[in-house]
Amino acid sequence: MPASGDVPSAPAPTDSPDISSDCLLDQDGPLDRLARLARRYFGVDIVRVACIDADGVWQAQAGDLAIDTAVTAFPFVAECPLRARDGRQLGAFRLLHSQERGFDDGDRRALHDFAALAATAIEKRQAMALDRAGEDGWRDEARKLSLAIAGSGTGVWDRNVVTGEIRYSPGWKALLGYSEDELSTRIEEAYSRLHPDDAAYVRESMQAHFDGKTESYEVEHRIRCKDGSYKWICSRGKVVSRDESGRALRMMGTTTDISALRAMAQRVQQTADLVVNLTDAVPGLVFQCIALPEGGARFSYVSAGIWDMFELTANDVQASTLAIEHRVHADDLTAYRESLRVATLEQSPWQLEFRVCLPLQGLRWRRGDASPRRAADGSVVWHGFVTDITDRKRADFELLELAVTDALTMLPNRRHFMSRIAAELARLKREGNRHSAVLMCDLDHFKSINDTWGHAIGDGVLQHFANTLRAQLREIDLVGRIGGEEFAIVLPDAGIEDAHQFARGVQRRIADAPFSAAGRRIPLTVSIGIATMHTLDADAELALGRSDQALYNAKQLGRNRIEWLMA
Repeated sequence: MPASGDVPSAPAPTDSPDISSDCLLDQDGPLDRLARLARRYFGVDIVRVACIDADGVWQAQAGDLAIDTAVTAFPFVAECPLRARDGRQLGAFRLLHSQERGFDDGDRRALHDFAALAATAIEKRQAMALDRAGEDGWRDEARKLSLAIAGSGTGVWDRNVVTGEIRYSPGWKALLGYSEDELSTRIEEAYSRLHPDDAAYVRESMQAHFDGKTESYEVEHRIRCKDGSYKWICSRGKVVSRDESGRALRMMGTTTDISALRAMAQRVQQTADLVVNLTDAVPGLVFQCIALPEGGARFSYVSAGIWDMFELTANDVQASTLAIEHRVHADDLTAYRESLRVATLEQSPWQLEFRVCLPLQGLRWRRGDASPRRAADGSVVWHGFVTDITDRKRADFELLELAVTDALTMLPNRRHFMSRIAAELARLKREGNRHSAVLMCDLDHFKSINDTWGHAIGDGVLQHFANTLRAQLREIDLVGRIGGEEFAIVLPDAGIEDAHQFARGVQRRIADAPFSAAGRRIPLTVSIGIATMHTLDADAELALGRSDQALYNAKQLGRNRIEWLMA
């Protein structure tokens, strides 16, 4: 800090701002007042505060002298640089006097203090200039944005949070049917246009953004138009200016008419609701399932019928289809998985009848039908239906039972028995076993029973004998009513002696438990022929024929006998 009071006067430093004809004056601002105070304090002719910033060179001065008089014209010059808090040089604080004078350490300290005050004032001035530039920039951007979106169904608004003033672009006013010279700028009137059901939500969202809880403000709500009707809008905005404490000062944003989008969304929702209501009313499960490229699958939609079909909820199958597999009967699970794998691989319709084991309903039958469609990401989307076929399956089984069962004795009929004895011969040949026993049984004097007691009693006798046979059979043994009073039996892996012991048991049982009708006992006897079926037989009829021949021999030899015929 040079001072000419103690040393010879020297020219101003070359890095300090000089005064020129294009410099700006502070025009009696804080720096002018500070310069006047310093002039009185130091008793000098001139005090100058010079600064350089984006606007060029500007200064404040106290003392009667042309502003562009050079510093070198003064015998006494004392100055202190003006520095910002970050060390930047902002300018210089100069004392100029027409005569040399003393300048001690106290004067130097005082000059330093004046320079510090001037630097603070300059920093504040520059900060305010930046704020004004930023605000002007926002306004310019807003004007450009307003022009860009004019006629696009979007309007722009600019709100002064402190004063409660809000200004709208012409496009914003047009959204609600107002002309450019209509509408108040008060925020209170703006709030009054909100739909009563949306007002609290809009205010809370706005306040949350003011408080810094959200990055931006965005709400969809209804607003009253000039004609009294309401339309749906989407308002987006952001606070663009806050004070030092973070309080919102200014906010800008846009408003877009979304009435058509909302109407479309409502129609889509109504359609979706209709589909859901229809699928939920269907007695079965309607589903959409996505098979993922990396493996596995998930249900993207299931109707309410998923509970009836699998006793599961939509949440149970939202992430994976494994919950369904856990319900499939263990004996059907392999076929279930394989059918899905093949259908997915071949992109062909899936159809399967399978059993499920449910906690409440127990064993049930289900039928699944679905068609695949490959999506762009490589996944396969299935649309399908699962229905309950338990009653139909039960009816099928009953019809099958009727087709293969003798209605009177409930034993397999001749056709079914012949298919089973053929399967037994195939087993013998496949496994290389030696033989199985085949027996033919005939109730003795059955025609006489019918003639004496009537056909109703005769039917009762047949049923009684069928039950006698059924009680003595093993689980693997085969039996059938061949016709009239004749019955056939196959004892797998049994020899002649085993068959003979079985036959004696039948005769003993029928003798010990005669048929009773109308309080009278009807004694019964049975003739039995035995043969063996072995791997050399071309078909099962041969073995059955041999046992029938043995039966004929038993009847010819007096009935109530057991005869066998070796192959």
